[in-house]
Amino acid sequence: MPENLTNVAVFFFLSVGAVALFTFIAVAHWATQRREEREVQYRCELLKKLAEQPGEGARQVLDMLRAEEAKKEREHRQGLILGGLITFVVGVGVMLLLYGVEKSEPVWLVGLIPLLIGAVLFLYGVFSPRSEQPGAGTAPPSR
Repeated sequence: MPENLTNVAVFFFLSVGAVALFTFIAVAHWATQRREEREVQYRCELLKKLAEQPGEGARQVLDMLRAEEAKKEREHRQGLILGGLITFVVGVGVMLLLYGVEKSEPVWLVGLIPLLIGAVLFLYGVFSPRSEQPGAGTAPPSR
């Protein structure tokens, strides 16, 4: 096979692959957005019904919604901590690799970039203020 034809074949293969990849990403994002919109719509409908029919059942549902929000916040915080630790370790690895490759120049300092980013993510995940749940642990005013 001539080299020119091989280059053209590789170009078309990579072009089709890139188009397929970005099409998949777009469709996956669209599907995720649709699901999130439905969840928000169902939540709003539930809150409307709760507002129309207060009582013990409504209080239980509100407690469940608060627990879901607390779980989402906890998972987000854990994701920040894990991402920070991973980025920190990548920074250490880059520093060690670059120090082993080039000992005469301080290129290993480039590893400080991901190391410090990881440290900031970790510290933010650990020390950021937790949001207070409005009305959590208090009884609603009686009428």
